[in-house]
Amino acid sequence: MPDPTSGRTVPQQDLEGFLSAFRLLQEAASQHQQADDGQLLIDCLDEHLGTRVADLPVLTERVPNHRFVDWDVATALVAGPDHREVGVRTARGMPGNLRELLTTPYLKPTTGQVDYVHLATGVDSHRPGVARGLRLFTRTTEAGQVPVAIFQKQSDPRHGGDDTIVEVVSTDADVARDTLDEIRAAVDAHSVLRGQVVTFDNSGYGGPESAGLKFLPRPEVAATDVVLPAGVLTIVTDHVLGIADHAEILRAHHQHLKRGLLLYGPPGTGKTHTVRHLVAASPEHTVILLAGNALQAVHQATQMARSLQPAIIVLEDCDLIAEDRSFHGGVNPMLYSVLDAMDGLDGDADVAFLLTTNRVADLERALAQRPGRVDLAVEIDLPDRAGREQLVRLYGRDLALSDEVVTEVAGGTDGMTASFFKELVRRAVLAAAAAGEEPGDAHLRRARDGLLADGARLTRALLGEPAPLT
Repeated sequence: MPDPTSGRTVPQQDLEGFLSAFRLLQEAASQHQQADDGQLLIDCLDEHLGTRVADLPVLTERVPNHRFVDWDVATALVAGPDHREVGVRTARGMPGNLRELLTTPYLKPTTGQVDYVHLATGVDSHRPGVARGLRLFTRTTEAGQVPVAIFQKQSDPRHGGDDTIVEVVSTDADVARDTLDEIRAAVDAHSVLRGQVVTFDNSGYGGPESAGLKFLPRPEVAATDVVLPAGVLTIVTDHVLGIADHAEILRAHHQHLKRGLLLYGPPGTGKTHTVRHLVAASPEHTVILLAGNALQAVHQATQMARSLQPAIIVLEDCDLIAEDRSFHGGVNPMLYSVLDAMDGLDGDADVAFLLTTNRVADLERALAQRPGRVDLAVEIDLPDRAGREQLVRLYGRDLALSDEVVTEVAGGTDGMTASFFKELVRRAVLAAAAAGEEPGDAHLRRARDGLLADGARLTRALLGEPAPLT
């Protein structure tokens, strides 16, 4: 055989000697790794199970990353307080599942330290989770103690991983199946997501700690902080939250409990503020907020809501994904995802879909008009004079404002949005601060005149002032 470096022919016996030496080097390196990291993983499992793990079936469950924290909690509970955690080490890349880990010839995985990850369980709370490792324990049966092993391997969303793997192996197939069933039941029963406000992080930059999910603080917005025409807030609240009070009667008469509410109207009129109040007023509900790129996760959100009901799914600015298909003449995949998700949920599920839009005319008719998808649409329009007075008093409640000036400002701001009045009061406070004075009537007038000036037309548009008719 020619030597590529010199062009000389290498004798066959020299080549065989080289390959033999190379194999000895590999074996020595493997033995050195085992001495450093622990025993071979297959030997550890054989010892725990009392038989060859290679001869046993493995039950596999693929878990969405955003539910991994719940599965980690559930597996720890089912394994019990006395279970042993064992890490897994390989000299090369980690394969996808336990069977591949044990049967790939060149890997030779060994035991070692468990890989943990801090998993979010709330806005400001975390727990250590087993990102890669084994839980070893025994289950008590009529026949005696049965050994069980659970393998967990979390995928990293930054590397394109969508699912975590949880696998169960035991010498008794029934025990393995029952163990997996118990874990599934514990996932929802002990979910850290229940009663939380969350959104999906599809950016890919959240890392394994976030697992594609972000916890949000529940807002504090009282009914007195929401300015709507008389009776509107009651109608909205009764539809989203009140229907659940009659859930058993509705189910008994085979009436659907699933419901949809559409809040529509110009920008800045208080749709999002109303949503924040509904979230604040439902502390027992799991709330899933979808906006921007997170709207792509509507199917995952619906599955989670079904598991953790009572639940509310909020789709902000849904016109961005649910435009009337006639506008572009083609298929809108995200629109179909929304429709399929709403249709796929059982009618007796205590789940409310809460949609907001600035452009109701642009919405697909099938979404806006078909019962069971959206069965109540409420217009949140520009505030009338009484509403404008309420808004000035609401945002200026800490200011020394006279009734005369409140009435004057409300009377001269026809067509302005709720956002306008929030900014108006903020500017009055800034003007007072710049002058070293306590904010009052003069500062409110000055802020009003500034915002209504011709030079502030773009600012008013940004605050939601409707465009003039042409």
